[in-house]
Amino acid sequence: MCFTRLKLELSQTRSILGDKDEIIGVIATFFDSGKTKNMAPLSAIQLDDPRFSSYGDVPPFDLKDYATTIALQQLRFVSISDYEHEIKNTRVDIFDNCAVVTFTIRQTGMIVDNYSFRGQHLSMDSRGTFVLVKSKKWKIVHVHLSKISD
Repeated sequence: MCFTRLKLELSQTRSILGDKDEIIGVIATFFDSGKTKNMAPLSAIQLDDPRFSSYGDVPPFDLKDYATTIALQQLRFVSISDYEHEIKNTRVDIFDNCAVVTFTIRQTGMIVDNYSFRGQHLSMDSRGTFVLVKSKKWKIVHVHLSKISD
């Protein structure tokens, strides 16, 4: 009886650790899109569903749906050259098929204005909370980024 229970607990622990690694990978993929300029993963890791929502750390600050979010994320990442990011203080909490990820992120780069051929240096620290759901894979269903005041 104890051995069976121990095997079940070990199996659940492995599953949780595997899920946490997958979830952290989803968050890394999200921000790596800014570095690689490959925007295709943004659609693959976010849930295209009417229940999707997001708040950003740059204007517009209103609650956005999936289509608006994807368009603004692509515009943002394409507009920043030499983009770098560092994710810190990551916490992943899993509740059955739902997960909440909290972290802080430092983003740097050069915001390029293609019309004037000028750039503005970007250095921003933000707090992030992402909510993910799992059906076959973990997908982001809510994004909330808020800039940490200077």
